[in-house]
Amino acid sequence: MTDLSILTERLELRDLQPEDFQSVHRYASDPQVTRYLAWGPNTEAETRAFLLRAQAHALLRPRRDFELGVIDRVSGELIGGCGLHSRREPSREYETGYCLRRDWWGKRVGSETVRALVDFGFRNIRAHRIYAQVSPGNDASARILERLGFRLEGHLRRDEFVRQEWHDTLLYAVLEEEWRSHPPTLV
Repeated sequence: MTDLSILTERLELRDLQPEDFQSVHRYASDPQVTRYLAWGPNTEAETRAFLLRAQAHALLRPRRDFELGVIDRVSGELIGGCGLHSRREPSREYETGYCLRRDWWGKRVGSETVRALVDFGFRNIRAHRIYAQVSPGNDASARILERLGFRLEGHLRRDEFVRQEWHDTLLYAVLEEEWRSHPPTLV
């Protein structure tokens, strides 16, 4: 098996490995990092289980799920995670998401990560539509998606039960033809 690696100017997005546990757990156990997510903060057992699932997904052929580490190419540090997940295979629809360590917020790493993932999805796995779910209040992620050409398609009311309460979800998406006709630049 060859490991997946997607390179950008500053980042490498690559398959997660067992030795990534400490780095993954650093961001996955942080309540501020996970406050808008449907999971976390993780226990050590939850992080280990996540890494096992990510490695199992990487072995499947055809591959439908991509759970990747975000690596700073200068330091070699794993600074976050991201993914593309097949949701409706016949429709070639994928869900994307990402999270980063707090010390990497505000440095355009989120934009660079999502842009690379979406580009990979449309070029390499022939996605037709890629969408992201954002919690209301997570303005930084909403701005990233809008800047990259995603459109707000809907506001789902109280659709996710997370941490013992119902939460709304904003649904953003971009189609392959939109991405190809107006590829985003990182400003």
